[in-house]
Order: sequence, then C-alpha cells, then structure tokens
Amino acid sequence: MDGIGLGLFLVAAFAGGFASGLAGFAMGFVVSGIWLHILTPIQTTTLIVGYGLLTQGYGVWKLRRALTWQSIAPFIIGGAVGVPIGTMLLTYINPAYLRSGVGLLLVIYGIYGLVQPKLKPVPSSVPADAGIGFMNGMLAGLSGLPGFIITVWCQLRGWTKDAQRAVFQPVMLAAIAVNIISLSIVGAITADTLRLYLLGLPPMAAGLWVGFKLYGRLDDAAFRKVILVLLLISGLGLIPPHGS
Repeated sequence: MDGIGLGLFLVAAFAGGFASGLAGFAMGFVVSGIWLHILTPIQTTTLIVGYGLLTQGYGVWKLRRALTWQSIAPFIIGGAVGVPIGTMLLTYINPAYLRSGVGLLLVIYGIYGLVQPKLKPVPSSVPADAGIGFMNGMLAGLSGLPGFIITVWCQLRGWTKDAQRAVFQPVMLAAIAVNIISLSIVGAITADTLRLYLLGLPPMAAGLWVGFKLYGRLDDAAFRKVILVLLLISGLGLIPPHGS
C-alpha cells in the first residue's frame, strides 16, 4: 500500500470510529466505501469485524449502567438461533438480491421516518423480541449485516437514545463475536491483516471517542434523526448502481 492508500485507510478508520461513537452502528458502511478500493474484500470484511469488537465493546462499556440483561437476552437468544440458519441459507439465496431488498426497505423507512413526526411506540413482548432477534441474526448470517433489524426495532419502540443503544449494541457485539470465530476457522485473519488492524487502531479509537463526545450532546429527537439519516445512507449503499 502506497502513502496515499495508507492515508485513505487511516482517514476511513477515523470516520468509521466516529460514526460508531455517534450512532452506535454504520462503521462498516463508512469504511467499506473507501477500503474496498484499496484492500481485498476479505481483508475489508475481516477488519470491519475486528474493529467491530472495539466499537461495539466500547459502546457497551460506556452504556453499561443502562444495560438490562433481561431485555437483551431474548434478542441474543433469538440471534444465536438465526445466525447459523442464515449462514446455511447462503447456499440457496443470492446475497446480492438480499442486500438490495434490505437496502430498499431501509431507504423507504429512512425517508418515511424523516418526513413524518415521531410514531406512536410499538408494543412488544418477550416472544416478539426473540423473533426480532432471530430475524436480525438470520440477516447477519446471510449478509454479514449484524444490526439493521434490531436498530429499526429499537426506533419503533420509542425508547430513549441510551435505552436503544443499550439493546442494539450488545446484540450486534454478540453477532460480531460469532463472525470472528467463523473468520478464524477459515483462515481469514492473516499477518498482513493484523498489521493493518494495528495501524488503523489509533484513528479508529480516536474517532470513536470523538463520536461519543458528540453523542452526549444529542437529545432523543436529534439522535432519532441521526439514526434515520444513517439508515437511509446505508440503504442506498446496499443498492447496486443500475446495470451493475
């Protein structure tokens, strides 16, 4: 990697950390827009998963006082069942079509949420939360996207910003841990990738810290808008250009 490539890599790492610190997700979409042009797809995926342990782990630690394990458990249990099923379905479903479908739904939801006033909170139950966890896990197994369903669900519940992140960040952390194990088994974690990880660690951590500082200044309404905008941008990123 030349000097320009390394500079782009480090800038993307900072931006990805910032997005995660501010909103609790979307780091992967921020960095992959640049990294896929200078790194291999497997390196990009491995680094995103590796940094996900840092960003989600840090988020869970920062919000530890807001954690309620009784609330999180149904999502994690449902996800633990859904992830391997999603992985098995990879043989039968084209991930590209799935990503496009999810992207379209995220775009529609993001636009609708931005033009409409805050919706009435959706009621829930333990079976419903487990079902959402299952669907979130299955999507993670199919596409490597660990958090969109759970993020949207937390928005629909009408929770405060801390309550939302105290649910969807531990759920995403659990999915990332499973992905780390899978990548280790297939030998994706190489010496070159580890060197890149160490190089990107300082700017990623710095961006994460700055993002969390700004997050502390957001009220619930502003946080909702940040989430909706990032969901909209992420959805657009999932839809391939016409003719591709």
